[in-house]
Amino acid sequence: YPTWKRTLTRRAREAQMKRFCKAQAIQRRLEEIEVTFRELEQQGIKLEKLLRDEHGNPADQKTQWMNQLLYLVQKKNSLMSEESDLMIVVQELKLEEQQWQLDQKLRCYMNMEESLKTPEDCAAEQEILVQLLEVVNKRNVLIHIQEEKRLSEL
Repeated sequence: YPTWKRTLTRRAREAQMKRFCKAQAIQRRLEEIEVTFRELEQQGIKLEKLLRDEHGNPADQKTQWMNQLLYLVQKKNSLMSEESDLMIVVQELKLEEQQWQLDQKLRCYMNMEESLKTPEDCAAEQEILVQLLEVVNKRNVLIHIQEEKRLSEL
């Protein structure tokens, strides 16, 4: 087994493990965001009830509650933005994994001797190339979405 093949295999496993760890970290963060959403929702409900209560609360107290409510809304919006960014990264990781799998299949066909390939093998190779191109185009779309979002935030 040539050294370069072992190196490629090891690097592929490392990349796969890196994607897996990144996906786990994203999943944990999404769960944290969900918990924070619920907490913000509860705080918002309490503040709304206080604001709706007309029993002689001073105006400066109502202003303070209103400011707290606006802060909660801003925090919720920033969490929603982070959540959408994470969902894009999740899609990107899925596409990376799909691209890696297609690449591995394609390498098998490309390593075959041309004279030994059947018409079915040639058709399968072409189909894999088409699928690989689709995955690359989808990743490109995600990159454009991220870039547009970044520019709109600036």
